[in-house]
Amino acid sequence: MERAEAISYMLSTEAIRERCGQILSLARRGELSHFILHEDLLPGLAAAVQAEIELNYPSGDVPFHSRWRHFGAGGVNREAILDRRLADLPATERARAKLELAVVSVLLDAGAGDSWTYRDADCRRSFGRSEGLAVASFNCFCEGLFGEKPHTVSADALRALTSEKLGAAFQVSESNPLLGLEGRVALLRELGDVVKLYPASFAGAPGRVGGMLEPIAALTGKDGTVAAGKLLPFILDTFGAIWPGRIALGDRNLGDVWRHSQVLGRGETDKLVPFHKLSQWLTYSLLEPLAEANVRVSNLNQLTGLAEYRNGGLLLDSGVLELRDPTEALVRHHPSAELIVEWRALTVSLLDELAALLRARLSKTPDELPLAKVLQGGTWSLGRKFAAERRAHAAPPLAIESDGTVF
Repeated sequence: MERAEAISYMLSTEAIRERCGQILSLARRGELSHFILHEDLLPGLAAAVQAEIELNYPSGDVPFHSRWRHFGAGGVNREAILDRRLADLPATERARAKLELAVVSVLLDAGAGDSWTYRDADCRRSFGRSEGLAVASFNCFCEGLFGEKPHTVSADALRALTSEKLGAAFQVSESNPLLGLEGRVALLRELGDVVKLYPASFAGAPGRVGGMLEPIAALTGKDGTVAAGKLLPFILDTFGAIWPGRIALGDRNLGDVWRHSQVLGRGETDKLVPFHKLSQWLTYSLLEPLAEANVRVSNLNQLTGLAEYRNGGLLLDSGVLELRDPTEALVRHHPSAELIVEWRALTVSLLDELAALLRARLSKTPDELPLAKVLQGGTWSLGRKFAAERRAHAAPPLAIESDGTVF
């Protein structure tokens, strides 16, 4: 396999499913080092997820899993607030602003840890984890922290961001620590550099992150839609340079790609397992802003489930996955650890299995119940409920050394 071909493959959802599928096959044969798979429990878990979907969305109208759901934390419709503030702008500029909010908020949405919370002065409530990060980033966006003026995200403002500025805005202190603060700031500063260095990807509004609207629209096919399988590579290509240096092929940083000794592949892709969690989370979160600009994304099931701790925690807390060594739950693991690679890979593959079982139970087609709705309905919220029942602060069942850029 030539290097260019290897890079292209590692940046595809086909590679995610193929490599994660290898891990699932090893689990089915009982050959994984860290996990035992109890696949007979999957039908029961599918029934529990169905009940969760019906509880959360009794009308059956399940929205997409995206960052926009978190902006409603505390029952506050922040998207409606934003719509009112943007009401005088043309539709394209409203969509551009929402794209920018989605990008910056998703890039800040890695594990916050058990101790950090954000108090929203408007609703006088405190939020932790993803909801806290969402509300904090929303308020910062509206106040102009990420742009030259409110409701914008610009290269110059991102490049000027410091840990002190973001920490103060996110209410970080010795008694309210946020995991990976420096990593989050570095990610946003790198994004600012990318906007400057690769103007073609942001040509719609030079110097602004939302300038990517027009290049994305240019991906529209003959059917009038942008296939999700084209949108994700655009995101991976556009944002590839922002990720911390991990595994690279030549001078190309692969991002959220890790090694596992039992995974086989051709040439330089041998032992490599891609996930691209934040990039896929971003892709899901762009669907609604793009729709406002009349850019419709199709073939959503080309994307995979998200290899993160709520979906993965659901599988552990339900008993579908079992640690071979229970003491592994008592220590903190680096994202590169094979235990974590196995956990994330099994999460991706088993979410596909769960989705198929759910569709059969609900008599839905993949188009009627895409993974984006299974996750929202669904597995993410049930994973959080299970965690809250079992551990303080709804902590995940495995502890990760977060640098603010993976989970």
